[in-house]
Amino acid sequence: MSSHQPIVLGLDVGTQSLRAALVDLDGKTVAYGVEPIETTYPRPSWAEQQPRDWWRAAKAATRAALAKAGASPDQVVAIGLDCTACTVVACGIDGEPLRPALLWMDQRAFREADEISATGDPVLRYVSGRVSPEWMLPKALWLKRNEPETFDRAARIVECTDWMMHRLTGAWTLSLNHLAVKWNYARPDGGWPLAMIAAVGLHDLPAKWPEAIVPLGKGDAVLSTSAAEQLGLKAGTPVAQGGIDAYLGMLGLGATGDGDVALIVGSSTCHLAQTRDGVFGSGAGGCYPDATVEGLYTIEAGQTATGSILDWYRRHFAGREQVEADARGVNVYTILDEKAAVVPPGAEGLVVREDWQGNRSPYKNPQARGAIVGLSLAHGPGHVFRALYEATAMGTRHILDDASHFGLKVERVFIGGGGAKSPLWLQIHADVLKKPIHLTREGESCALGSAMTAAVAAGVYKDFDEAAQAMVAVERVVEPNPKHVDVYDELFARYVDLYRRLNDPV
Repeated sequence: MSSHQPIVLGLDVGTQSLRAALVDLDGKTVAYGVEPIETTYPRPSWAEQQPRDWWRAAKAATRAALAKAGASPDQVVAIGLDCTACTVVACGIDGEPLRPALLWMDQRAFREADEISATGDPVLRYVSGRVSPEWMLPKALWLKRNEPETFDRAARIVECTDWMMHRLTGAWTLSLNHLAVKWNYARPDGGWPLAMIAAVGLHDLPAKWPEAIVPLGKGDAVLSTSAAEQLGLKAGTPVAQGGIDAYLGMLGLGATGDGDVALIVGSSTCHLAQTRDGVFGSGAGGCYPDATVEGLYTIEAGQTATGSILDWYRRHFAGREQVEADARGVNVYTILDEKAAVVPPGAEGLVVREDWQGNRSPYKNPQARGAIVGLSLAHGPGHVFRALYEATAMGTRHILDDASHFGLKVERVFIGGGGAKSPLWLQIHADVLKKPIHLTREGESCALGSAMTAAVAAGVYKDFDEAAQAMVAVERVVEPNPKHVDVYDELFARYVDLYRRLNDPV
């Protein structure tokens, strides 16, 4: 690349890895650096990560991307950041962690979530009446009750994004994006739900939160001297206020029009849509004011485990496929996809519930569990893997069908994230949803979205819409196969019925 070409850096802190993307001002990726992040599972439905791993990965991935691009620090005009949502960190005022972070998928605070939901506070209308155990308030309440010494010692109880912004800039801020979506903060209702917070005994929690609240992509933060030295960048480089990975992914897909739905398919699947009018009452995760673009609502729903189920299958059951992949010099998922592709739609009678880590939408049941039903001796790895793909797509269909009953109109569907790399998974989504799937030039939409916020922070573009017009390009469209309508309609009915059979009281 030219030694004078201006570029932006997008840091994408995902569940399984951190990606550092150097992107030019036309939205084309110049180079990536990728570093793995380890997750531990101390108990069923618990999940934790070490915050120090995020910073270690950021340093290594950023330096790797700079080296691959042959870029100098002077070329990086701004930095954007996205992180997993509701990954809660208890730390000192200096950012030193007091315990491992409670990862977004951690479900241990389900009792606390029920208690908060039972308050019936008016602010709960933005979350369809129920708080998720993944969110800030339930996790903070769990910490206070189960680890009171840690809670009392913590000067800050914040999220991954807030912690990373502090490491980058040396300043403590809160992201309005996170607050509106995961902290029950609602601007139309005056901001913090202090009455609800006090009602469950968390009156001392707000003092552990930074006072500065900054909208996504805004602010006047710059890279500190210390962080610049560690990352190999230039001190004083603008740092855009970070936000939730899936929300940045929506920006990176350009899915900002009325009726556009963005599916960010990674370890989980997040479903996002923008609307001027709120959609209330569905089983979606919520309808959040000012979460992405100030003045608009963002509707969100999600599946807690999708790609992570495929990874679970790979780790535990794909030993033979891994050997074959190594021999052929290809990724193991290539082999698994080949075996699944020759299996007919419907996987010859298999029905899977993808609730490995609970059901986020539309049931909001953290205690739901996955199931593979209908196995016979005729079924093999290809059947099971295809059935896992089909179950994840069925979950998305159920979420969108549910929201449509409350006013959501689905016109276009965009898919980004790691799931966009599998042609078979994309085709199954198109067939199950009976909608065309739009794919953008850059598959790593979260990293691109972060880069877009950096470009806005640097003043290259005035807002997200202008950045999307310049930096996002739809490359192809996957059309649904009409021959598969009947089989997937039947499978969907069985999929929904299986949840009832597994979860309804006898």
